[in-house]
Amino acid sequence: MTLDALVDEYLTALVAERGASRHTREAYARDLARYLDFLESQGLRNVAAIRPPHLNAFFARLRESGLTERSVARALSAVRGLHRFLLATGRAAEDPAELVRRPHALRRLPGVLSLPEVERLLAAPQTRRPDGLRDRAMLEFLYATGLRVSELTALPLGAVNLTAGFVRTVGKGDKERVIPVGREALRWLREYLERGRPALLRGRESPALFVGRRRGPLTRQAFWALLKRHARLAGIPRAVSPHTLRHSFATDLLRNGADLRSVQEMLGHKDLSTTQIYTHVTNPQLKEVH
Repeated sequence: MTLDALVDEYLTALVAERGASRHTREAYARDLARYLDFLESQGLRNVAAIRPPHLNAFFARLRESGLTERSVARALSAVRGLHRFLLATGRAAEDPAELVRRPHALRRLPGVLSLPEVERLLAAPQTRRPDGLRDRAMLEFLYATGLRVSELTALPLGAVNLTAGFVRTVGKGDKERVIPVGREALRWLREYLERGRPALLRGRESPALFVGRRRGPLTRQAFWALLKRHARLAGIPRAVSPHTLRHSFATDLLRNGADLRSVQEMLGHKDLSTTQIYTHVTNPQLKEVH
């Protein structure tokens, strides 16, 4: 089989066997396309001809191209996963990536909003309009639950239990989790469901909880755009992303006494060490308590 065909087979197995999300598959596909281009430039068209020095040269080229260490680390995960797959399925006799060292990505502190900034952002949408009601409900919901933007926009209509106050979502690796939702977010969600969503749908039906002007599910890109617009109206000078609200959600929980394990479950982190980065953000309060 050609290298292209082997990569396609690996990407299919990545989803079918490991439950990788569509976004993970797309990211790995981009990384492996770069890898195949590099192998082609070196005249390498056979798996058996690939050696560790070739991989080191590939990752050196990625760094020279300006990719961050985090992006290089993700590319290494994709390449190592490919070669492990080829070895396990008998497509290759050895794994040339086994001894390649993983680069240490710098762990940057998450950007968070102050409480006044959060309040101004949440109040920015014009709630007299149907799309403004939707935006307010989405912002409140994101800050109240810490959902990823892909999880937020993919919510079906029946995902939220308004009576019990929780949302059921499916995150990375098709892992389902249940997250409690605060009273304020539930209040705005009810307003949106009663007045905003019917006006946006104009008599039509949609399985999506949050809908756009074209009566279909609101996309991730559309939510990014509306978030930037509301952040600008709120007078927040720095860049604000959906992950900023996710970071703020986690940080504010920890500042107010939530335990790390609970926050890990709500965020859907597989590894506690991923959640622990938020403890660094709360160090000023730790000093104050001390």
